[in-house]
Amino acid sequence: MRLDVWSDVVCPWCYIGKRKLERALDRWDGEPVEVVWRPFELNPQLKSTGAAVREVLAGKLGSEAVAEQAMHRSTTAAESEGLRYEMSKAIAANTFDAHRLVSLAREQGVQHEVKERFFRAHFVEGENLGDPETLVRLAGQTGLTGAADALVDDALAARLRDELAEGVAIGVRSVPTYVVGNRGVAGAQDPDVILDLLRSAP
Repeated sequence: MRLDVWSDVVCPWCYIGKRKLERALDRWDGEPVEVVWRPFELNPQLKSTGAAVREVLAGKLGSEAVAEQAMHRSTTAAESEGLRYEMSKAIAANTFDAHRLVSLAREQGVQHEVKERFFRAHFVEGENLGDPETLVRLAGQTGLTGAADALVDDALAARLRDELAEGVAIGVRSVPTYVVGNRGVAGAQDPDVILDLLRSAP
């Protein structure tokens, strides 16, 4: 069985959702599940140089006070999953290149490792996931090879754009979104919800 998870590496609820998914899979007693991480861009208009998450959120939500509330909610939810967010250090940047490496990682069998490394780098360590050198360094720590070449691979970029368009076409509007076959659920769902989705697979 294949479970597609549409997410972005700078989405706080996606990291939380990853932990909840892991707990669901620990309880799953059905056929083996192949988890495939699919791309979604929260802020495709951002440059690779990035900006403080607080600034970007304030611009989207209307004020710094509302942005602070949103960061507090996600940080508190993360703590319940054993994650310690350092949102004051987080940098919001264009994630297209990060998704390129997550896609390459699937081909090499280290997609989960790369996804986890990018999440931790963003939410805990304050790394800029829009910076190519940073991405290559982080990906190399997971055993991924060919990262630098992938970031200038036009064919890989074209496939990624097609995959991003696929997400839009099937109705992915928020992340994380979990999809099995033609059924899906959005949001950082509790393990029981994810297990119900898996059980609903034909």
